[in-house]
Amino acid sequence: MSTTTSSEMTGGHAATKDRREFPCDSCGSSLTFSIGTQKLRCEHCGFEKNLEFGEGQQSGVSENDLQQGLALQAHKRSAATAAQPAQQEVRCRACGAIVVFEGSLTSSTCSYCDTPLQIKDAHTADHPIPVDGLCTFQVEHTTAQANLRTWISGRWFAPGAWQKRGVEGKFDGVYMPFFTYDAMIFTRFTGERGDAYYVEVGSGQNKRRERRVNWTHTSGSFQRFFDDVCIPALQSLPQKLLQGLEPWPTDKVIPFTDSALAGKRAHTYEKPLDVCFGLAKDRINDELRSDVKRRIGGDEQRVHTLDSQFSALTYKHVLLPVWILAYRYGDKPYRVVVNAVTGQVNGERPWSVPKILAAVFFAFIVVAIFASLGEHPPRPR
Repeated sequence: MSTTTSSEMTGGHAATKDRREFPCDSCGSSLTFSIGTQKLRCEHCGFEKNLEFGEGQQSGVSENDLQQGLALQAHKRSAATAAQPAQQEVRCRACGAIVVFEGSLTSSTCSYCDTPLQIKDAHTADHPIPVDGLCTFQVEHTTAQANLRTWISGRWFAPGAWQKRGVEGKFDGVYMPFFTYDAMIFTRFTGERGDAYYVEVGSGQNKRRERRVNWTHTSGSFQRFFDDVCIPALQSLPQKLLQGLEPWPTDKVIPFTDSALAGKRAHTYEKPLDVCFGLAKDRINDELRSDVKRRIGGDEQRVHTLDSQFSALTYKHVLLPVWILAYRYGDKPYRVVVNAVTGQVNGERPWSVPKILAAVFFAFIVVAIFASLGEHPPRPR
């Protein structure tokens, strides 16, 4: 997001058609979402009001048929339906500056006067896919900072100077786009179960125990329902960074209301529905393979075939709240994110080479000691 004066961009003509604001009913100042009260609040006079929902939205968030959604998106792409332009301009009502929204950013604040601004209807248009629901911010930034300090103290292999100094920077509250997927899956598998046993071989001083495995064929089938597999739909952050904030309490998702975005930044999705579904299938298949190994049992497992049939496929497009902080250490950029519903922290951090080498050396010494004891067991007295 960037800002410029009105004369530089529009020659004094108000760009009101794309603006979305929430003026205070009492004094006319801008309302922002209050985490503590879960309401819109005026910081100027203290006026509060409930979140605004559209007609029929109070009934809850419904699932969407995935096949229909994929077909609709394919049709729109083939028809070359235009997506949002790379830049959109919104004039700040309070100070008159023009705020330029770039890329997928759709909700922010004016850099000159901190007035909340949104691109009108960005999250409800037919293209891109409208947002079905969101989780509101429920963790204050002070709590996020405290959780960050705890997270830093637990990074054993980080530089000591970094742990002592901590992370300096400002948390930014951002609504991140996610697709969630539901699926009923019927799986058939074949494989082998390995049960370990030990035999004594050799004689005299060369006598020793050897581990062997008895393999038996196994097969089976089972049905499993996957509920709300969450896939981040933003390109600008690594997927693993946001996945480290799981699990998301999707039972707290409420119907979408843009009033909850007041005072926070928000993005539309950058990865399309089909790409995110492919990522969801990869995660589901990994879980199914782990599930098959548990069902095979034994000490070791071999999975030969795994055939899964997907049905009852649905999706939701949701916005999930994240506190994000960018910082630098040793001239390198890092990012930390905090789940603004649960307080879970995940982030990028520097590593201490001396600490890692010392740990490797210590582990080598321990292994050498145990190996020596195994070769020369103490004689009984």
